[in-house]
Amino acid sequence: MRRLKKLSKSHSVTGTGENDATAAATTTAAEAAVSDTNGGGNIATNTPKETLLNVDIFKHFDKTGRSEFLKYLKLQLQDSSESPVFDRNGVFKHGISNAIYELLWQALRYKLKKDVVLHVLTDVVALHKEFPSLILDVVNILDSETSLMTDGLQEERHGFVQIVKDLDKVLPESLLKERLEIDTLQEVGIVKNKSFYTKFIKVKTKLYYKQRRFNLFREESEGFAKLITEMNQDFEEHTTPDTIMDIIKSLIGCFNLDPNRVLDIIIESFETRPDRWKLFIPLLRSYMPTGAIICEVLGYKFCHFKAARTPRSLYHVCALLLKHGVIELNDIYVWLTPNDGSIRADWEQELADAREMVRKLHVISTNKKEDDKEPPPPPTTKKFDEEKYNTNQKFGLCEALLKVGDWENAHKIIQKLPDQSVVVQEPIARAIVELVHLTVEQVYYKKCFKAPSGRKPSRSRLYEDTSLVAKMQARNFNELRKYTWPMANVLGPSMHCDTVLMYKLVRIMVKILLEMGVDSLNGPPPNTEAEQHYYDIISCLDASILPSLLYLDSNCSMSEEIWAVLKFYPYHLRYSMYARWKNDSYQLHPNLIRRCGLGQRDIKALMKRVSKENVKPLGRVVGKYSHCAPGLLFDYILVQIQMYDNLIGPVCDLLKYLTALSFDCLGYCIIESLTMTGRGRFKDDGTSLSLWLQSLASFCGTIYKKYSIEMSGLLQYVANQLKSQKSLDLLVLREIVHKMAGVESCEEMTNDQLQALCGGEQLRGEAGYFSQVRNTKKSSNRLKEALANNDLAVTLCLLMAQQKHCVIYRETAAHSHLKLVGSLYDQCQDALVQFGTFLGSSYSVDEYVERLPSIITMLREYHINTDVAFFLARPMFTHQINQKYDQLRKADPNAKKLTTTQKLQKYLDATQLIMNPIVESVRPLHSAKVWEDISPQFLVTFWSLSMYDLHVPNEIYQREIGKLKQLAQQAADGKDSNQSKNKKEQERYIALMEKLNDERKKQHEHVDKILQRLQEQKDGWFLLRSAKSAKNDTITQFLQLCLFPRCTFTALDALYCAKFVQTIHNLKTANFSTLLCYDRLFCDITYSVTSCTEGEATRYGRFLCAMLETVMRWHADQAVFNKECANYPGFVTKFRVSNQFSEANDHVGYENYRHVCHKWHYKITKAIVFCLDSKDFMQIRNALIILMRILPHYPVLSKLAQIIERKVDKVREEEKTKRPDLFAIASSYIGQLKQKTPHMFKESDFHQVAERPVKETAPTLPGSAVKVLTNDKATLSTSTTTPAPIAKPSSASSFYSNEQKTNSKEQDVKAGQIAKPVKVEGTSTSASVSKSVSAPSTSERESKRETTQSIASNRSLDVKDELQSITNANNNNNSSSNGSQTERRSRELERERDRERDREREREREERHSLSSTRSSQRDNSRNNNNKERTEAEQQQRARERTQRLEEIEAATLRAQKREKATRRDERSQHRHDGVETVDLVAGNTNSSQDQRHYEEYEGRHRDRDLSSVSNESNGSLQHRRSHETIDYEKDSKRRKLESSSSSSKKVEELVDSVKKARGLKTKERNKDKLSDEERDARKDRKLGRKRDRNEESSSSDHKRRREAQNGDDDLRERDRHREKSSRERSHDKFDRERGGGSSRGDDRQYSLSKSTRSSRINY
Repeated sequence: MRRLKKLSKSHSVTGTGENDATAAATTTAAEAAVSDTNGGGNIATNTPKETLLNVDIFKHFDKTGRSEFLKYLKLQLQDSSESPVFDRNGVFKHGISNAIYELLWQALRYKLKKDVVLHVLTDVVALHKEFPSLILDVVNILDSETSLMTDGLQEERHGFVQIVKDLDKVLPESLLKERLEIDTLQEVGIVKNKSFYTKFIKVKTKLYYKQRRFNLFREESEGFAKLITEMNQDFEEHTTPDTIMDIIKSLIGCFNLDPNRVLDIIIESFETRPDRWKLFIPLLRSYMPTGAIICEVLGYKFCHFKAARTPRSLYHVCALLLKHGVIELNDIYVWLTPNDGSIRADWEQELADAREMVRKLHVISTNKKEDDKEPPPPPTTKKFDEEKYNTNQKFGLCEALLKVGDWENAHKIIQKLPDQSVVVQEPIARAIVELVHLTVEQVYYKKCFKAPSGRKPSRSRLYEDTSLVAKMQARNFNELRKYTWPMANVLGPSMHCDTVLMYKLVRIMVKILLEMGVDSLNGPPPNTEAEQHYYDIISCLDASILPSLLYLDSNCSMSEEIWAVLKFYPYHLRYSMYARWKNDSYQLHPNLIRRCGLGQRDIKALMKRVSKENVKPLGRVVGKYSHCAPGLLFDYILVQIQMYDNLIGPVCDLLKYLTALSFDCLGYCIIESLTMTGRGRFKDDGTSLSLWLQSLASFCGTIYKKYSIEMSGLLQYVANQLKSQKSLDLLVLREIVHKMAGVESCEEMTNDQLQALCGGEQLRGEAGYFSQVRNTKKSSNRLKEALANNDLAVTLCLLMAQQKHCVIYRETAAHSHLKLVGSLYDQCQDALVQFGTFLGSSYSVDEYVERLPSIITMLREYHINTDVAFFLARPMFTHQINQKYDQLRKADPNAKKLTTTQKLQKYLDATQLIMNPIVESVRPLHSAKVWEDISPQFLVTFWSLSMYDLHVPNEIYQREIGKLKQLAQQAADGKDSNQSKNKKEQERYIALMEKLNDERKKQHEHVDKILQRLQEQKDGWFLLRSAKSAKNDTITQFLQLCLFPRCTFTALDALYCAKFVQTIHNLKTANFSTLLCYDRLFCDITYSVTSCTEGEATRYGRFLCAMLETVMRWHADQAVFNKECANYPGFVTKFRVSNQFSEANDHVGYENYRHVCHKWHYKITKAIVFCLDSKDFMQIRNALIILMRILPHYPVLSKLAQIIERKVDKVREEEKTKRPDLFAIASSYIGQLKQKTPHMFKESDFHQVAERPVKETAPTLPGSAVKVLTNDKATLSTSTTTPAPIAKPSSASSFYSNEQKTNSKEQDVKAGQIAKPVKVEGTSTSASVSKSVSAPSTSERESKRETTQSIASNRSLDVKDELQSITNANNNNNSSSNGSQTERRSRELERERDRERDREREREREERHSLSSTRSSQRDNSRNNNNKERTEAEQQQRARERTQRLEEIEAATLRAQKREKATRRDERSQHRHDGVETVDLVAGNTNSSQDQRHYEEYEGRHRDRDLSSVSNESNGSLQHRRSHETIDYEKDSKRRKLESSSSSSKKVEELVDSVKKARGLKTKERNKDKLSDEERDARKDRKLGRKRDRNEESSSSDHKRRREAQNGDDDLRERDRHREKSSRERSHDKFDRERGGGSSRGDDRQYSLSKSTRSSRINY
C-alpha cells in the first residue's frame, strides 16, 4: 500500500491532458516508483529494466486493447507465479500495479466506459488470487488522490465513487470494508449506519487506552508472608529451583499475589543470600524469562538509592545476574546514575585542577610581603574521595562485576567512560589486580617461582567459583594473551597499588623472552606466536609497568627488574617506550600530574645546590629521583648543562648511583634533546655553532666514557643525520671518539706532538696527544662493539666522506656566512680523520680489512675522493705486504738461511705483488695525458705511504725514554710505605721503555725497507716526456694530484708532503726538478690561501713551514747545501733528453740559490699583503693563520717584516670592533713577530749584494747570459758586457752607481769587455755566438727584437741562465743615483752623444737622399724638387710637434704603469703553468712610434705576471724588459731635466730628435750584433731593395704614415688611462708604495715603483 502511495505521489493528476502527456506522466511515475520501492537507483540499476504498459492500447481498447492488456498482465505473471507484486528475487514489480492504475484512471476520466473496465477487472481477478488485494491497493491510492481534488475538478471523484459502488460485483464486500477508509465506505454507500464511526472510536479507546484497576487490598498479606518465609528458609541440598517455583505459583494463585511484587521479593531474598546464586539464578530465569522486566525492578531499586548510598548487596546481585546472562548490561545501565556526561566533566575538571596546581608551583611572586607566610606545600597526591565514589552507581556496579569475575561486562563499563577515569578508583583497581592474580597464579608458581610448601591459598571469593577459575586461570604462557595482558593494559598506572603483581608480571615476561631466545640484536621469527608474545610484553610495559613506576618512590629493585625485561629489546623499541613514558604517561592521572610537578620543583632546587664539594650526598638524592621518574630528571639536567657547561663534570659525578634503566633512559633523553625543534643550531650571527650544541656534545663524550651506556641509538642518529645531508651532529661523534678512544682531532698540536705521531702506537700514546691516553681500553672496546653490532663503522666513514664534499652545496643556504661553511667543512674533515684513526687503531688489521671495502670500490662505487679513500685503506697495505712477505719467505726452502739482501728482495717482491693490482686499478681514474707525466705507480706510492714509513722520530723516542727512566728512578727511590706499589710502578716504567726501544728498532727496519723500495721504483716515476717540457707538466701533475690534496688533509699529512718532496730529492730521482717544485709552491700562494678553510689554512701553513724549514736549512749553510743539493738532479738547470748533468755549470750555485730564496720570500710577502688588503674575512683570517704557522722561518728579512707588521697592525686596528676573532689573531701574531725582530737579517746578510761602482759616463746595461734550447736542438745566446768590476763571482752588476771611484777611461775599457761566450747545444750543429755591446749603443728596438726572436722561436728555457738573470736583477736593485752632480754630468754626456748621433743620422739621410736623387734624375727631376720642399715642410711640422711630444712622454710613462698592472691577472692565468712562454710581437722597422706602441703593449702584459716557476720566464723577455726599463729611465731623467731647467726651445727640439735618432741607431746596431755574416749580407740586400722602393715614394707620405701611427698609439694610451683598475691592481699599488715609502737609502734596497727599481719586480 505504501509503495503504491509513493507511486501516486509522483503522478500528476491535474486536468485532462492529452494522451501523450498522460503516457509521459505515467512513465515518469512508474520510473519513480521503481526508484522508491527498490530502495533507490542503485538497486534499480542492478536489476533488468521492466517493460511498462504502452498507454496507446487504450486508444483502441475496444478492439485489440483489451486483449493486449490481459496479455501484458499474463506476461508479467510469468516471472513469478507465486506473487504478482514481487519477482523471484523479492524485488517489487511495478508493471502490474501500474497497468491497473492506468486502467482505472482511464475510467475516472471517462475515456473508457465503466462497464468495460469492470469486465476487464473481472478477468484480471481470475488471473491470480492476490489480484483483489492489489486492486484495492490501487483503489486506495485513487481514493487519496481524488479526495484531494480542488473545487471545479470533481468529475474524477464522481467517477471514482461510481466505480467503487460497482466493485462489489468484482471484489468481495468484506474485503472492501476491511481495506477502504470509513469515510469512503460511507460516501460510496457500502456502510450506511451514520453512527458507525462514533462506535468505532469508543471501542478503540476502551481496547487500547483504558487502564485496568487492581484492588491492592484484595491481595492478602498472608500470601506475601508465606512467600518471604519460603524464600529465606534454609534450603536443603536436594532443593531445586523447580520446587521453589511450584511453591511460588501456588502462593500467587492461592492468594492472588501481584507477580511483579513477587519478583521484587525474590530479588530481595537473593540480596540477603547471594552465596546461593546457584539456586536463585535459575529461579529468576524460570520465573521471569524476560530480562527487561527484571531490569525495570532493579532500576526502580537503583533510583530509590539515588540520593543515598547504594547497598553493596544490590550491586552484587545485579553483577551476578549480568554475569550469568539473566539481564543485559545495556538494559540496566540506563537506570544508573550519574550520567556519562557528568562523569566526563568531573574527570576533566580533576585534570584541569592538577595542571593548575602545577602551574602555580612554577609561579614566582615578585611583590611578596615579609608578613605573608608561605603557603604549605600541596600534597603529593589527592586523597581518595570515598563519599563521591559511593554516589556513583556505575563505579559500584563495575567493582561488583570485577569481584564476581565478570571481566567482559566490567570492561564494557570501563570503555563507556573516559580513559583511566574508572581504573583510577582504588577499589576498582584492586578488584582488577585480584583478577590478574587469579589469571597468573598457576603459571607464575609453575614456571617462574617455586611455591613454598606451606603457602596458604588465597582467601578471595573468586577462587570459590571453580568454573571461573577454570575459565580465566592460564595454564601456560599462550593463555596469558586471553585475559592477563588485556586486564594489565586496562589497569594502566593503577597497577602501582600492588607491587607484588608487578614483580610477578615482570618475571613472567623475563621467562617468556628467555624461552624465545631473543636479544637486543635478534628478534623473534615473524608471523609466529612468539612474535605475538614479544609485542604483548611491549604493550604491557608501555601501558602499565613503566607508568606505575612513576608512583613508586625510590624502588631501585623494581627498576632493575624492569631493565631485565627491557634489555632483550632493541634500542628503537626501548626508546619509543621511554618517549611515551616521559612525555605522555604522567598526563594520564591527576595524581601523576601533581607528583611530576612536585618532582620538577624538587629537581630544580637540587640542581641549584650542585657543586664539586657536595657531589656524593646530592648524588644519592639524584639516584632516588631517577628510580621513579628518570625522564623528568634528565630533561632538566640537560637543560642546565646546555646553559652552563661548567656543570658537566659535577653532573657526571652525580649520576654514579643510577640504575641501568636510568642510564638507558638518559641515552634517549640526550637524543631527544639533540632533535628538539625550536632552537637554532647556529649563533645569531650565523657564523658558528650554538653553545648549547657544543656543551651537549661535550657532555655526551664524558658521560659515555664514564658509564656503560648503550650508544647504538646515538650512533645511528648521527648516521641518519648524515644520510639526510646534515653534518652538525658530527660534533657529538667527535667528542665521543675523543673521550672514549683517546683519539684527538685537535689541529693545535705542537711540533713535538706531531713528531711523536710519526712514530709507533706506543709513542703516540705516550707523547702524541695533549691528554694521556689512559684508561680508554674498556670504553674504546665498548665503542668498537657498538659500531660492530650495528654495522656503522664503515657506514659512518663513507657517509662522512660523501658529506664532506657536499656540505658546501647541500647543507648551507646561499646566504650562509663563509666562516660557517668553512667550519662545517672542517668539522666533517676532522671527524672523518679522527674516526678513521680510531678504526685503524682499535680494530685488528684482519678485522679492518674484512670490514672495509676495497680502494677501488670506494673510488668508483661510493664516489669517495682519492685522499679519503687512501686514508681509509692505508692501514691495509702494510698488513697485506707483510703477510705476502711472510708467505714468500716461508715458501723458500732456505728460509732460515736467507741473507739480508735476499730478505729485502722478498719484501720488494711482496710489495710488487700487492701494489701492482692497485696501480692498474687507479689507471682509469685519470686520462692518458696525466700518465705521460707521472706514472700510476708513483701516484699509488705517494698516497699509500705515511710519515711512519719515511721518518723515525729518534729525538722524541729518546726524550720519552729519558722521562720514563726518571720516573722509574723516582719510584725506586720513593720513601712511600707501600713498597710493593712502588715496585710495580717501576716495573711498569721499565716495561714501557723496553716497548719504546723495540718499537723504535722496528720502525728503523721498516723505514729502511721503504727507502729501498723507493730506490727501486724511482726510475719509473717520471717519464722521459718530462725532459722535453722542462719538468713543468710533471710538477703540475705532482702538485695537483698529490701535494695539494694531501697537504691540507691532516697536520701529519702536511709534514708528510714536505718530507716526501725531500725524499724524492734525496733519492736523486730522475726527471724531477726540486727547484721548480719549490718555486711553484712559493711564487704565488694567493689563491691557495684564499680557497682554504680555517683548518685547511692551518695545515697548509704547517706544510709551508716544513718546506721553508728545508729551504732555509740549505740557505743557512753552504756546506749543507753542497752536500745535499750541489750535485743532485733536482737542482739541475739545463735539461737534456739524455739526462746527463756532468758539467759543473748544469747546477744552481749556492749564491744563486740564496738569490732565489730571496725571491721566494718576496713572493710570499706579496701574496700575504694582497690577502690582508682584500677586506675579505676568509683571506685575512687564512693569511694570519698561515703567518702564525710559518713564523719560525718567515719573515727573516727586516724590511719584509716591517711590511708585514704594518699590514697586520692595520688589520688589527680596523677589526678591533668589527670582527674580534681577526683582532685576536692579529694581536697574537704581532706580539710573536716583535719577539722575533732582533733575530731578523739584513738583505746583505741574506744574500750577496753587489758593490756600487762609480759611473761618470752614461749608465750601461747589465750583462746576462741567456740560453734557450729550441726544438731543433739549436741554441742562440747573446751576452752583453758588465759595466763594472764584480766584487764576488756570483754577484751581478747594477744599472746605475752613485759612487765615483772610476774614471771615464776605465769605463771605456769596461765598455769594450766581451762577455764569456756560452755554448749552444744540439744534435746536429753547435754554434757559439758572442757579441759585446756597450750600454749607450743598446736601444729599445734591439731589446724588443731580441725578445721577439727568442720567444717566437718557441724554445725551452734554460733555468741556470734565468737564475743568473734574476741575480743580476737583484743586484741592480741595490744601486740608484743619489748624487745630483753625478746625475747632471751623466745627462750632459748623454746629450752630447745624442747630438753626435743626430748629426751622423742627418749625414746618412742626406747621402741616401742624394744617391736616390741621382738614380732617379733621368726619370723625373721635378719630383726631386718637390721632395726637397716636402722635406723642409716636414722639418717645420716636426718642430711644432716637439713641444707636444714632451708632454706626451710623461703621459705615456704614467699610462704604461697603469697598463702593466691591468694585465697582471690575465697574464698570470695565461702563463702560470706554461713551460715555454710564447708571445706574438710585431716588430716595426720603419716607424719608431709603432715600436713604442708594441713595446708598451708587451710591457703591460708582462710587467707583473705570475712567475710561479723559474722555468716560466724567458731569458729573452728578461733582457727585453731590462733594456726597455733603461730607456724609460732615460726618458724620465730627460723629462725632469727639461722641466727644471729654462733651456730654449731649440734645445728641447734637439733632445727630442736625439731620442728618436738613438732608437734608430740602437735597433740597427743590435740587429748587426745578432746576425751572422751570411745573414747580414742577405739582410743588406733586402734593405737595398726596400730603399729603392721607398725612394720612389714621397718622403712626406712616409712622415704622414708615422704621424697616423703615432696618433693611433696616443688614442690607445688615452683609452687605457681611463680604464678602471681592479682590486688586485690597487692592492699591488699599495704594496709597492708602502715598500717604497718604508725603505731607506744606503745599503738597504729600495722597493718602490720608480723606474730605477722596477726591473727587480719584473725579474721576480
